[in-house]
Amino acid sequence: MRVTDPRSYRPAPGSIPTEPGVYRFRDQHGRVIYVGKAKNLRARLSNYFQPLASLHPRTRRMVTTATSVEWTQVGTEVEALSLEYAWIKQFEPRFNVKYRDDKSYPYLAVTLNDPFPRAQVMRGAKKKGVKYFGPFGHAWAIRETLDLLTRVFPVRTCSNTVFQRYGAQGRPCLLGYIDKCAGPCVGRVDQAAYQEIVDDFIAFMEGDTDRFLAGIEAAMRQAAAEQRFERAARLRDDAAALSRVIERNVMVLPDGTNADVFAVAEDELEAAVQVFMVRGGRVRGQRGWIVEKIEDWQPAQLIASLLQTVYGGGEDVPREILVPHQPTDSADLTTYLQGLRMGAVAIKVPKRGAKKALADTVQTNADQALALHKLRRGGDLVTRSQALNELQEALDLDDSPLRIECYDISHTAGRAQVGSMVVFEDGLPRKSAYRHFTVRGPEGTGAADDTAAMAEVLTRRFARSKNESAVDAAPKEAIAETAVSAQPGNDAGPVVPGSEGRPREEIDGVEPTPMPQRFAYPPNLLVVDGGAPQVSAAQKVLDELGIHDVSLIGLAKRLEEVWLPHEAFPVILPRGSEGLYLLQRVRDEAHRFAITHHRKRRSKAMVQSALDAVPGLGPAKQKALLKRFGSVKRVRAASAGELTAVPGIGPALAERITAVLGGAAKPVPGDTLEG
Repeated sequence: MRVTDPRSYRPAPGSIPTEPGVYRFRDQHGRVIYVGKAKNLRARLSNYFQPLASLHPRTRRMVTTATSVEWTQVGTEVEALSLEYAWIKQFEPRFNVKYRDDKSYPYLAVTLNDPFPRAQVMRGAKKKGVKYFGPFGHAWAIRETLDLLTRVFPVRTCSNTVFQRYGAQGRPCLLGYIDKCAGPCVGRVDQAAYQEIVDDFIAFMEGDTDRFLAGIEAAMRQAAAEQRFERAARLRDDAAALSRVIERNVMVLPDGTNADVFAVAEDELEAAVQVFMVRGGRVRGQRGWIVEKIEDWQPAQLIASLLQTVYGGGEDVPREILVPHQPTDSADLTTYLQGLRMGAVAIKVPKRGAKKALADTVQTNADQALALHKLRRGGDLVTRSQALNELQEALDLDDSPLRIECYDISHTAGRAQVGSMVVFEDGLPRKSAYRHFTVRGPEGTGAADDTAAMAEVLTRRFARSKNESAVDAAPKEAIAETAVSAQPGNDAGPVVPGSEGRPREEIDGVEPTPMPQRFAYPPNLLVVDGGAPQVSAAQKVLDELGIHDVSLIGLAKRLEEVWLPHEAFPVILPRGSEGLYLLQRVRDEAHRFAITHHRKRRSKAMVQSALDAVPGLGPAKQKALLKRFGSVKRVRAASAGELTAVPGIGPALAERITAVLGGAAKPVPGDTLEG
């Protein structure tokens, strides 16, 4: 890819206006690669021509790809919003945020532009003269709704070809015979009467449900009173059908509320957007997007771009728009949306009540959508193979990184320090190979900082691996001798609670001796969570142990930069790179695993720290006390006589326990993590 010096096409500052406008960056082929808007064009464009080292990596990549910049001055910021959206749709710039539907959503559409409107499932771009309801999650949901509603509102659902064919034959189709179609094709109803049916259908879908349900129930009672029981039974079934449709659209907000409720779940690379469409107080549709975060935008900027893109594309603008963050330039955006709606629009952040509860539900859907998207990417064989190949090429590895190990450190203000090791093989997690590490430090009180903790964890892991390799290469007699000396208590390495460690098989008559679970073979790629300092610490460990066949990188979370040993600048993988997605997933899994173990260790420390203050009360007796009473609180409340009922607790020790625990007006030092 050609790299351009931005100074070669930087316009003279005095030539750039200070008014609102929209600007475009073009590459060497004249293609528009980025479109942006600004309140002050001169101030905004000057930000792109700062020293490259001070620019965000994604911005740096854009300005070094471009070869020219141009702008168009407009009168107001609202006009800039409109023009920016038009240019983004026209040019589809590669460096702008991309909105991709996580699936294709169907709508229930009524073709009002037909002489006899038709109700149908419709996808794709919206057309003029068509009334849309939705989107729905599945096409079958629309068909079930139509099947129920056509009992009461017999609108046609057939195609124009079928409509004309049965009209030429002079007899209705099956739906006409069973009264689920009014039969306009054969003249059963005239155009005016049929239009009334369509109007009632639309009114019901727009939320005017009570009127129709009450009317049918009144007619049913009247028919029963007149002993027209077949008519009453038919009306009873019609009322039941409408009730089922209404139940599927439960009232979530006060009747008459028209609002779109947005939520965003994001990581460093992507964001999942979900929106619930509420019409007449009921959720009428749901839609979602996966957003590629080309720019390093804050949530407020992402919300502003999202609303501009969604409603600029032709979606109906409701009276209220509920968002998790107030968007940037909220006043201008509101004016822009009011122009599209030709009426009042309010952008709000719900804080309490029914709207906040619904917003939380939408947020849960967004979180699940992002997790599902990541899972789908990680589970696809072709995608995994592409990711491994991209990493091999980008990092200049000799072989594909079929085994990746990632390490992370977790603690609370330097306390309860733990390390995690997660393993991915062939792009998938191998959880049986995960390991925990308790960071001890040189004096048993923990490491000085994260780099020291990382160095300790890696030293223990790779020293253990080297010892296992030496044992495997040694004669059988040496193996037996090593098996006797390397007991779990000798700190041969981390022993994972619940791990599947097994004794070695009997060798030349030597009895099997329990051994800590093995680390298997070394990784092709070693990933540490962090930037240059963590990579330097890890490389020092590998050099001291004489390990030269393991490739090492660090992944800095803030900018997703890949750091290599002895390199002054990071490697920036393309935003759409499957390799970068894999590295991010590995890093996030290491962080999750470290946090989980840290919380367990911290909770255990908080529970047992009070018992540690009792002289003569060792781990075994502490465990017996907790097993008997269930908690430190109950131990504190127990009498000396009750304590002596626990095996191993004598009268003197029971008195010390009550003196230390029961005599304190507040928790003793160490009873909590902060103590």
